[in-house]
Amino acid sequence: MLKLNPFSNDTTLRDILAKENPPVISEKPISETGITFDNITKVYPMGRRNYQALGGVSLSIEPGEFVAIVGPSGSGKSTILNIMTGIDKPSAGKISIGGRDIGKLSENELARWRGENVGIVFQFFQLLPTLTALENVMLPLHLRGAKANYQGEERRKRALANLRMVELFDHAHHLPRELSGGEQQRVAIARALANDPPIIVADEPTGNLDSVTGDLIFKIFRQLADEGKTVIYVTHDNHLARQARRLIQVRDGAILSDEPVASR
Repeated sequence: MLKLNPFSNDTTLRDILAKENPPVISEKPISETGITFDNITKVYPMGRRNYQALGGVSLSIEPGEFVAIVGPSGSGKSTILNIMTGIDKPSAGKISIGGRDIGKLSENELARWRGENVGIVFQFFQLLPTLTALENVMLPLHLRGAKANYQGEERRKRALANLRMVELFDHAHHLPRELSGGEQQRVAIARALANDPPIIVADEPTGNLDSVTGDLIFKIFRQLADEGKTVIYVTHDNHLARQARRLIQVRDGAILSDEPVASR
């Protein structure tokens, strides 16, 4: 499971907006979103022994691809996403995105890079409970600081446009507890798109949703891929996996198969 959760539950938008010096981002988003794993190994220490989550994984994902990663629990699929998003660093091998070796970036550089280039959708939504849907979507726009593409009232308009895209414009001022699971996940997708990142990754994004709502979520993902974004998701659901254009099967830290989906 993706491990990133940079906000505490008691964080409020007012707390963040009250900061005198919001972070300034100096890097420009990558123009090409090609992703390359070159013989990636990931080992986690577990007491007196080590656990190898990935063993020599190599793959390439072209800009604008729509990719599903499937496999049993513990197969290494979520570790692939963690390395792809810079949440984890490989123990060996090289991860390049847009021609840049992100494994060599510092934690601060990774945080800036991720904020500009990757939108993350979590299984458990990770919405801040004290913020409305609109405020949750606006949050990444503020965290990018003065270099964000959207400033002032533009941030609010951008966030509302994203909520409209996921059919939740009328729920903009609702708190997460006032929304269904599917609605919360759609807010999470709108938030992931706030900074218009070229890459969207999702770890079991429909794991807590019914099948009808899951199909709606994947309709949004297909639309994003059709618009040119690189969309990569992990799922246990074979039906949802085959809605992608490319299917990667992982087991025991290795890629078993990597093939296009014949029909969707």
